Amino acid sequence: MHFTSERRLDDGVVAREFTLGEIPGTLWTPEYAAPVPLVLMAHNNGMARTEPRLVARARHTAAAGYAVASIDAAGCGDRPRSAADERVRADLRRAMRAGEPVDEIFESLVGPLVENAAPEWRTALDALLALPGIGGPVGYSGWMALGIRLAVDEPRVAAAGFFAGGFVPRAQREEARRVSVPLLVLLQWDDEGNPRQRALDLFDAFGSKEKTMHANMGGHTGTPWFEVRDGDRFFGRHLK
Repeated sequence: MHFTSERRLDDGVVAREFTLGEIPGTLWTPEYAAPVPLVLMAHNNGMARTEPRLVARARHTAAAGYAVASIDAAGCGDRPRSAADERVRADLRRAMRAGEPVDEIFESLVGPLVENAAPEWRTALDALLALPGIGGPVGYSGWMALGIRLAVDEPRVAAAGFFAGGFVPRAQREEARRVSVPLLVLLQWDDEGNPRQRALDLFDAFGSKEKTMHANMGGHTGTPWFEVRDGDRFFGRHLK
């Protein structure tokens, strides 16, 4: 892991950019040096770790006493995308605007994204836990499809917070029954891009004995800010 920059922010958080081979990432930590738990914070498929809402969440969580890391996995952020990937994305946008069925298009886009992203997140986790001042256990926050895969395959993930989405690849819908870590799932009741009933069915399928859903009115990007504070309390119960 190679750190390329360091900034001390006005909320008592240190933000450091890093590269890990071809993987770019950001690590936010509290200024004090005591070992702190780690939260992996993943953006939704294809987005960048510099997205303002993710950065705001990461800074708030780091200020609450966690190390927070996010990477741009393969096909996300500014990392190269194939011409075929771009065509699928264009097809998905067109179909959604036209109100056409999107399941197969979505599957062909997001399924490979999860398969390619999960190994890079595990590589980043190895490197992050080797840093001084970062200890376990590990939490996960963000993109549901990737989070399901990591919660099933990565034993170091002890708790997870998901942003509910009805469009989750078939493989992850099957894997949901094998998820056993404590869950906090955030659902936007009027999410224009995700079918509500599918999200509710997926929540029901999770195998975790402790799972909580917070449902709020509003569209896809309308998650209330108080849910960030509730998320910190959730991780406080399971990581500290």
